Amino acid sequence: MYIFVSIQAYSQNPVPECPRIVISTDCGGTDPDDNQSIAHLLMYSNEFDIEGIISSPSYGSGSKEEIIRMIDIYEKDLPKLKKHLKKQKKNKGKLASPKYLKSVTKQGRKGGAPLCGYQTSTEGSEWIVKCARKNDQRKLYVLVWGGLDDVAQALHDAPDIKDKIRVYWIGGPNKKWSVNTYVYLVENFPDLWFIENNASYRGFIYDSKVKDSLNAGYYDAYIKGAGHLGADFINYYKGNPKLGDTPSLLYMMDGDPADPGKESWGGSFELCTHSPRKVFYGTTSEKDTIQAYGIMELHMQGPVRNDIKPGTPCLTLDILRQKWEGYYMGNGDYMVRYSTYTYGTHPYTVTSTVDGFTTVNGSITVDKLWPGSRSATDYTVGKNWYTDCKSPELFRQDLQGAQTVYKWRADAMKDWAERWAWLK
Repeated sequence: MYIFVSIQAYSQNPVPECPRIVISTDCGGTDPDDNQSIAHLLMYSNEFDIEGIISSPSYGSGSKEEIIRMIDIYEKDLPKLKKHLKKQKKNKGKLASPKYLKSVTKQGRKGGAPLCGYQTSTEGSEWIVKCARKNDQRKLYVLVWGGLDDVAQALHDAPDIKDKIRVYWIGGPNKKWSVNTYVYLVENFPDLWFIENNASYRGFIYDSKVKDSLNAGYYDAYIKGAGHLGADFINYYKGNPKLGDTPSLLYMMDGDPADPGKESWGGSFELCTHSPRKVFYGTTSEKDTIQAYGIMELHMQGPVRNDIKPGTPCLTLDILRQKWEGYYMGNGDYMVRYSTYTYGTHPYTVTSTVDGFTTVNGSITVDKLWPGSRSATDYTVGKNWYTDCKSPELFRQDLQGAQTVYKWRADAMKDWAERWAWLK
């Protein structure tokens, strides 16, 4: 039994102009909430100039075909959505046609980039470059729901687009999957306009313990029986609205996207001066600490192998029941690069396929506050790098900045409930 919350049309703070957006997603890959956010994108496609939807699965089986499958479902519901949208006074534009959406859906990189952070261009990275170079006074917002691989490749291939794009990244765990591309960006494009949302987005994820109609009861209250998109929605988290990537869309729908410090349905953010990086030589213990979402570089000595090219994967870091790749750096130096995520002290093991490498056992302690105090090995970022607000009052359930999203969650979910009703 859930508690019903009545809905009405919720007014948004209007954005100054219809935003140009490109979505980079691992839809169909590691986390089915990307499918949920794609459904949200399609139902609100009148709010944006959608210039591209790119399949960028750093890990897992995400694909361009999965995005097109979602567009096919949307096409079946489009007549009802159009009919009701005409009645809305706040209508910004027309819902995107399925034919057009398919034409701008592109395949990006499959799998994470190598140690250098880039490799070869993809259909997706080339499309980012093409969109960024359009003769349009508006900036191009690239909303990244997974790995940064295609963004990094686009900037590597066409550094001239740096000042023409703005990136809103749902980071956190995604930083682990694309740690090499993140390092490439922060080292080579520290002046990129970049929102690094490592924790604030989690203020939008439903509370499984709350049975009201905006949380665990949302599907039964508003989505069940709502057209073809509603019938498909039950396939993701049994219909429970995780929607971890949706705050990037909400950010483009409410407030002023050009001002990250301003309140918005998609959160508010503050300037960041550095991105934490700790470099350790030899094994670490629980006394060694690093900030959550920081980069840990663990260097270990092993056999000198002149037959192994520097940058060759040959290590495995096993931590928190996940395995991560490490590399031979030359002269007997073996390195693992890892992005931390979960708070607390965590044991790890490093093994290698190289004969003579001694297995390493250690542990690392992860602190809560990001980016925290500075160290000599941190990455320095420029005046346009934003991240989660660190004020204690803006934490929610130990999640930094999450209150800046959570405070608007009910408004956004009720507004979406109204659109689901159009499909019944």
